[in-house]
Amino acid sequence: MSETMMPVVDAPLVSPAASSGLLEVFRRRYLLRLLVRREISARYSGSVLGIFWSYIQPAVKLAMYYFLFQVLIGRGQNIDNYAIHVFAGLVVVHYFTETFSAGTRSIVRNRQVVQKMAIPREMFPVASMLVSAYHVFPGMVLLMISSTVLGWRPDPVGIAAALLGFAIVMVLGTALALLFSVANVFFRDFSNVVQTLTQLVTFSVPMIYPYSLVSSRFGEAAQYYLLNPIAEAVLLFQRAFWVGSTRNPAADELVHMPRHLFKIGFGHLAAALVVLGIAQLVFSRLERKIPERL
Repeated sequence: MSETMMPVVDAPLVSPAASSGLLEVFRRRYLLRLLVRREISARYSGSVLGIFWSYIQPAVKLAMYYFLFQVLIGRGQNIDNYAIHVFAGLVVVHYFTETFSAGTRSIVRNRQVVQKMAIPREMFPVASMLVSAYHVFPGMVLLMISSTVLGWRPDPVGIAAALLGFAIVMVLGTALALLFSVANVFFRDFSNVVQTLTQLVTFSVPMIYPYSLVSSRFGEAAQYYLLNPIAEAVLLFQRAFWVGSTRNPAADELVHMPRHLFKIGFGHLAAALVVLGIAQLVFSRLERKIPERL
């Protein structure tokens, strides 16, 4: 009997974990969906209210800020619909801090999966970003409902502002999550560093105070304040929802919004994309050492 000749493929051997970075993550969308569902299920495991906590928590924060800064201190007395002004910023800040914090811990938290499965390790910070978006969606719903009750109606410029602000936070949050997630594998102190940084975000953006206060206090130096991409994203969301809910939108936009809002926003988005590219490069250089460090 003649032996059956098996064809031999002349191809280089490659690691099963080799990937094309973020592109490979979205090529394996099925795995990404599974990871996102797993993260969401784990968060609400054993919870009676489940997803409703994502509505309750932002509503409680809004009530707290409103009582403290408008009722008690009176800071919001010169700001029409101060609650919407705060809430628009709260949504942006919550999305960024959730993405940054959860993304930083994502690889260490999933160490068993990282060590056993050959999947792109960028998938974990990306999944954290998508899970954060899922959790911030109820806040967006509450923001739209409360703004509509107070007279807000969607307009093309406002919708564009909201999409641009969301894109800035999404790209920048993912980039920082990539960088700090791999750094946290080597030095666990980075999770504490991130926790400290996220605590500062609330007071570094025009949320509980208007941008006009910064402009009046610092004059031309206020332009350096706008170098903060999260502050710019907050202003874009306020342009989208708060400005349209006030009694005189044109006057409030002129007083409380900086000039060239969209120009600055697109500049921040471009910078965030550059940071994302750098983060991917650093991550690719260090990811082979991740399993042994875990």
